[in-house]
Amino acid sequence: MKIKILFSKLLNNVKPPADRLPTSLMNIPAADFGISLVDQQARPPPPDLIVPSEKPDQLPPSARQQWDNPVEFLLSCISMSVGLGNVWRFPFTAYENGGGAFLIPYFLVLMLVGRPLYLLELSLGQFSSGGCVKIWDLCPPFRGIGYGQSFGTFVVTSYYCVLIAISFYYLFASFQSVLPWTVCHATLQENSTVCLPSNHSVSMLNLTDSSSNLTVISSTEQYFRRGVLKEKLDISDGIGLPDPALLGCLVLCWILLYFSLRKGVSSSGKVAYFTSIFPYTVMIALMIRGLTLPGSLQGVVFLIKPQWHKLYDVKVWYAAVTQAFFSLGIGFGCLTTFGSFNKFSHNIYRDATIISVADTFTSSLAGVITFSILGHLAYELELPIEKVVKSGAGLAFISYPEVVSKFDFSPQLFAVLFFMMLITLGFGSAIGMVNAVITIICDNCSQLSRQLVTMVVCLTGLAVGVIFTTPGGQAMLELIDYYGGSLLILSMAVAEITVVAWIYRTSNLITDLNFMMQRNLGLFWRLCWTYLIPVSLSLILAYTLVFYQPVQYAQVDLPVSAQVGGWMLALTGPLITLVFLVVSVSRLDGWGNSFTTVFRPKVTWGPKNVVDRLDWMTVKNAVKENSST
Repeated sequence: MKIKILFSKLLNNVKPPADRLPTSLMNIPAADFGISLVDQQARPPPPDLIVPSEKPDQLPPSARQQWDNPVEFLLSCISMSVGLGNVWRFPFTAYENGGGAFLIPYFLVLMLVGRPLYLLELSLGQFSSGGCVKIWDLCPPFRGIGYGQSFGTFVVTSYYCVLIAISFYYLFASFQSVLPWTVCHATLQENSTVCLPSNHSVSMLNLTDSSSNLTVISSTEQYFRRGVLKEKLDISDGIGLPDPALLGCLVLCWILLYFSLRKGVSSSGKVAYFTSIFPYTVMIALMIRGLTLPGSLQGVVFLIKPQWHKLYDVKVWYAAVTQAFFSLGIGFGCLTTFGSFNKFSHNIYRDATIISVADTFTSSLAGVITFSILGHLAYELELPIEKVVKSGAGLAFISYPEVVSKFDFSPQLFAVLFFMMLITLGFGSAIGMVNAVITIICDNCSQLSRQLVTMVVCLTGLAVGVIFTTPGGQAMLELIDYYGGSLLILSMAVAEITVVAWIYRTSNLITDLNFMMQRNLGLFWRLCWTYLIPVSLSLILAYTLVFYQPVQYAQVDLPVSAQVGGWMLALTGPLITLVFLVVSVSRLDGWGNSFTTVFRPKVTWGPKNVVDRLDWMTVKNAVKENSST
């Protein structure tokens, strides 16, 4: 009788249709639903019973926010996935891996690995209304995967925000009467180099035969490496002290992030309206201008013309996988967090398709812009495209300012618009990544104020990011990007898909998602999640470890001490996962049945809404009965 009274109170709150609650299920033990046999009046209502339109500061401590509008979720995901990973990382990754040779594996990986994983992570968050740690109620010993992903997310965010800070630096410099990267500066001149101003060609320098040992660099590269970064190529004797101007821009970045996140998705969702739409206007204008410059088509051809022999290089495939992860945001736990704020019945399949297409389009657009400028620089410097500039994370800050300076009408205006675009793109992704970390802490420490947690996370991120504002900061960024942004995230993705597909089992996953989406996921998804993704990612990870090469910056190996620190960073995620697994197994009374039951889902796994949970359990029982007959 007490159980029936409990269900009556819950169901009166949600007011479901009468035909959705089979009376035969009223006698199922409450523990099977993950519901405690306590007086419902002694605790606040479950999160799923909170009216979504209520404001965050009016919600009970245990309540989970929801998006105010489904459009905010879609735009937030676009803003998260379509960010600096497309505009900043994609061009230099393609440049380092042969241009067109990189596109074939990249698009294949997007279709066969990226999109299925994208849908998986969004769906798991929406299905369970839990973040990247809470979803591991489906297999509790592997909760460490969620913590490992959040650690990798925080590491990436720490240097990601420095890129936003550099964009702020350029934004403020754009208000000068003459754009500083369009002219050469005597104070920034280096030995054995000659600076070429914008709108000049090498023939205008009147170089003699005795100047053959000199290296010609563009004024945009000189300004970025010597003026903005105060770059130090050799960090064996230290990385130097932070640059005050860059540090100030970094502080500004984290302050804005704090105010965007302190109220949760109710505030970050509103920001997404601007961060997801504005960048496309500027990028289309840049593409039109870039394609009209002399030599630009040479660069576009380099982008789209494949070098077939490169397809046999596993490093190109590894770069394609890590770029797809970074571009879409998979493997970081952010998508799971975003999905957890959705209503259970939200059409996640449609949104995942829209976002995947938008991401691919944006990467292609950014690639055309960047390589059209590289083709133009090759024309001016009279060099092959692959030797125009030093590759690396700074490529975007060399190519994009160059095209901005080519606008005949008010280049300062276009410079301001462009760097505002970079900032908004960066914020869209940074909000998603920081939000994932904050959500984990709030889910596990619900007694803490979200504003307090947000402040602590932002201050910690600022403190870590200081190292990237030093003269050796770009070398450190390359190091952290490889070990933390690529190797760590890839290893966590391998663990994630392996556990979901082979321990929780794809058959259970398909049943869950079919019930939530009200559709039948076909053979393609089953094959991708069960075989293609686990096998391909495992092989690429194994090859990377077996044929490991030290990280380089400016074609020079970084110091051994830095490489050791990078390996410690990359192994942190797997070690966290291993510790959680060992602790779970060590608590067993014995082997046999106890060992198999420890990997079973917790009773709290599943939809949080009572009516959805009852229907889901009915479907699960029906599937079991059909499979046993």
